[in-house]
Amino acid sequence: MTFSKDPLNLIITGVGGQGNVLASQLIGRALVRENFYVTIGETYGATQRGGAVMSHLRISKESQFSPLIPEGQADIVVALEPVEALRVIGQYGNPSVSAVVNSRPIFPTAVTVGDAEYPSFQKIQETIRGLARKSWFVDASEIALSLGSPLFTNIIMVGALAGTNLIPLARKTFEEVIKETFAGAHLADNIKAFSKGVGLIK
Repeated sequence: MTFSKDPLNLIITGVGGQGNVLASQLIGRALVRENFYVTIGETYGATQRGGAVMSHLRISKESQFSPLIPEGQADIVVALEPVEALRVIGQYGNPSVSAVVNSRPIFPTAVTVGDAEYPSFQKIQETIRGLARKSWFVDASEIALSLGSPLFTNIIMVGALAGTNLIPLARKTFEEVIKETFAGAHLADNIKAFSKGVGLIK
C-alpha cells in the first residue's frame, strides 16, 4: 500500500485515561515494521485524567520529520471523544482531512456542574461532516463495554482506522504488533476488539 502525500500527518485525540498514547504506539510500531519513518509527538492539555491528550504521528517513506504537525496540516484525525474531534479538526484540519470519531462523549467537569454546555452529537456530526472530506462515526465505547471493559475503546478505534485504508498498512501487520504487545487472555480480547473496529467501517 502507498500514499500520495509525504509526510502523512495523523492525529489521535481523546482525553486522559482513554488509552490515546497506547493507540499511537501500536500504530507507530506497525508502520516501522513496514519500513516507514514515524515521528510521534504527544501533547497534554492537562496532566490529570480527563484532560485533553493528542498524539501527532508523522509518517514518511523518505525521512524523519519534526514531531508536531503544523496547524492546518492534518490528513487524518482519529478521535476517541467527539468534542475533541471538533477541537482538533478546527485547529489542524483542512478541506482534505479525514476523520474517524468515537460517538460517546466524556463530559468535562464544567459541563457536569452546569458551567458549560456540551453540544449535541447531531450538531457535532454535522459540523465535522462540513469540515472533513471523509468522516466515519463509530460506537467504539459501546462495543468495548460489550467486550467487558471500556479499556478496549482505543484498540477498537485502531481497528476502525485500519478499516478505512487511510494509512498504508495491512491488517496482519496490526495484528502482529498487537500480539507482541499483549499477552495471555488480554491478547485474544484485544485481537477481537481490533477486528470489531475493522468491521465498523462500511
